[in-house]
Amino acid sequence: MLLYFGRNPVLVVSSAEAASKVMKSHDTIFANRPILSMFKRLLYNCRDVATAPYGDYWRRMRSICVNQLLSYNRVQAFHNVRQEEIAQIVEEIRSSPSKAVNLSKMLSNFSTDVICRAAFGMKFDGQRDGIDFKELHEKHEELVGSINIGDFIPWLGWINHVNGVEKDVRTVSRNMDSFLESLVQEHKLKGINEGEKSENKQDFVDVLLELQQDHSAEMSLDKDSIKGIILDMFVAGSTTTYATLEWVMSELLRNPTIMESLQKEVREITRDKANITENDLEKMEYLKAVIKETFRLHPPVPLLLPRISSQETQLHGYDIPAKTQVIINAWTIHRDPSFWKEPERFNPERFLNSSIDFKGQHFNLIPFGSGRRGCPGIHFGTANLELVLANFMQKFDWALPEGAQGMNLDMEEHPGLTIHRETPLRAIATPRFTW
Repeated sequence: MLLYFGRNPVLVVSSAEAASKVMKSHDTIFANRPILSMFKRLLYNCRDVATAPYGDYWRRMRSICVNQLLSYNRVQAFHNVRQEEIAQIVEEIRSSPSKAVNLSKMLSNFSTDVICRAAFGMKFDGQRDGIDFKELHEKHEELVGSINIGDFIPWLGWINHVNGVEKDVRTVSRNMDSFLESLVQEHKLKGINEGEKSENKQDFVDVLLELQQDHSAEMSLDKDSIKGIILDMFVAGSTTTYATLEWVMSELLRNPTIMESLQKEVREITRDKANITENDLEKMEYLKAVIKETFRLHPPVPLLLPRISSQETQLHGYDIPAKTQVIINAWTIHRDPSFWKEPERFNPERFLNSSIDFKGQHFNLIPFGSGRRGCPGIHFGTANLELVLANFMQKFDWALPEGAQGMNLDMEEHPGLTIHRETPLRAIATPRFTW
């Protein structure tokens, strides 16, 4: 569907076939990003990875993310961090038996704490220099995902000065930069005082500062690049993880028979062991199917970040002008009844004995996009997802609070860059054993 927002052509892609044309057949033509005002002002003039224009700078930044920050070995190096944070959330739940716990808040804190430790080597439970980072991160994400009408109709740009958005952008941008700057400087000072760290003890800022000192690299890293990459890591490693965990627990509470099947698999594989291992997770086919089905019904970013065509081209016989913004509607593609049987039904069994995966090869399931602009943080996020879900299913029996009924559970969505529940998810957890 080709629309016009003001004078700007915008193509909305709502089929797997068209998505494959954009992200595979014509990937280089659609590999660029539109320069939107919120991206520029909140992501260091698009010097991050997700919104940087396609070119040499983007290739260098993506290579750093894929090969240095989010490689398989690096993800495995944070295994102990995941285990420690999971042990903490499990203990928090266990200490409230027979009481409804606010799972949304717990899962949000867990996801943020894991990425904070991975990125900064520490987590933030309160304020730092008068800034509450968790609140700041939530507001930052909200603004990045908002639409500025002035990007499409310039003479309406004044609206954000009236509705308070302009003031919020200035405040959040200033506070986020101050927060990240203090952490970068702190890491530099520690590097001078403590010397070089071993690879498995480095956090993301350590790695980036080390790369900054590599003068043999074709393109050096400046401070804004480091800060922009760190902000991307929070979306890839925290926000999407939290949203998916919230939705998977919502769906399981609505579908107790599916939860029982998942618990059966997890408990047969792990027995009563205290720590679930990566080897255990590899054997959990039903758990992986549950996660795939959650990604299908609840893609973390239902409208993938916009692309823009670098030249005139054709899609399905239609002429697409140069500089056309392209929005891929993953939510609609994931519910296409011509491909998915009973698309509105939560049915993990559809993925058993199926080769369909969410890593970009199958265009009917694209929660992380595909091609050059596919999300590089898939492995980091799924490692957290699988481990948390397996622990929840192994260690607790779950039920909705009194008065809440399975399929009548409120599933209203809160709009934004990533889609969360409108109301917090509350559930009662009964520990199965002591540990």
